[in-house]
Amino acid sequence: MRVAVFSTKPYDRTSLSAAAEGSGHELDFFEARLCCDHAPLAAGFPAVCAFVHDELDAKLLRELARGGTRLLALRAAGFNNVDLAVAREVGIRVARVPAYSPYAVAEHAVALILSLVRRTPRAYNRVREGNFALDGLLGYDLHGRCVGIVGSGRIGTVFARIMAGFGCRLMAYDPYPNDEMRNLGATYVDLPALFGESDIIALHAPLTAATHHLVDREMLALVKPGVMIVNTSRGGLIDTEAAIEALKDGRIGYLGLDVYEEEDALGFFEDLSQDIIQDDTFARLLTFPNVLITAHQGFFTAEALQNIAETTIANVTAFEQTGAPVHEVTADSVS
Repeated sequence: MRVAVFSTKPYDRTSLSAAAEGSGHELDFFEARLCCDHAPLAAGFPAVCAFVHDELDAKLLRELARGGTRLLALRAAGFNNVDLAVAREVGIRVARVPAYSPYAVAEHAVALILSLVRRTPRAYNRVREGNFALDGLLGYDLHGRCVGIVGSGRIGTVFARIMAGFGCRLMAYDPYPNDEMRNLGATYVDLPALFGESDIIALHAPLTAATHHLVDREMLALVKPGVMIVNTSRGGLIDTEAAIEALKDGRIGYLGLDVYEEEDALGFFEDLSQDIIQDDTFARLLTFPNVLITAHQGFFTAEALQNIAETTIANVTAFEQTGAPVHEVTADSVS
């Protein structure tokens, strides 16, 4: 089957080509993001492979359908950028990669926590300048701290296991509790209780209408002064303006972000080092010494890329053979 692969980086080409070897699929790689302006590139391809920042709205999906596309294979777990109702209307099946590597994202969240609490970026820069003073680098032990985990799916559960190893007390919120979390010692509570009692809050929830701006002014009014919040899920979980207010008055003492709600417009995954950042809110975040931002790299491990590629190709193969991908997502399944 011919597959048009959009938002391609060199590592995508390498991993997908390796996974497709011997499958009979023909992959055409495009660096461009998939949007209405670039939809003509997909004409004639029965399958299109897209990434998290591609604009898979109603207009684009209708254009793809007119061009003959019947499968939209997402090489990501999230599908909040897809109009699933319109996909069903125009006859496009949608597939995703539900679990490429929960370890990659969970471990990156822990890396952000350790870097923030031990002020590692500041210490690194000081030592490079020959400054070996410890003033301003005081951290705290993770042992005994209360960690609140929003979302106890695979990533949240792996994260909980790591934090349990540090000797943290675990609290969790999820509409669908699981026994593995309870076996790790986590106590399920409602969101106000979690925000009110946690020293560290880690977000591992999908972005839906219900979770959009889950961290807002109302929730931030409940937190302990100096709380740490870490988000490696989707940027839209946090109301950024509310977070900035909480950083200014000390309610948020540490903020670790691997995602940002306007990262698509900002240009995540691109080299903009020669440009002036036009997003004033993002630029404001960069001025805080207690904010650490990485550019959506939580998924970016060799193991995860291999799993993403292999699952994506498996979805394409299953669709070609049976008419349905292995990991299909529909409007009904998320309603």
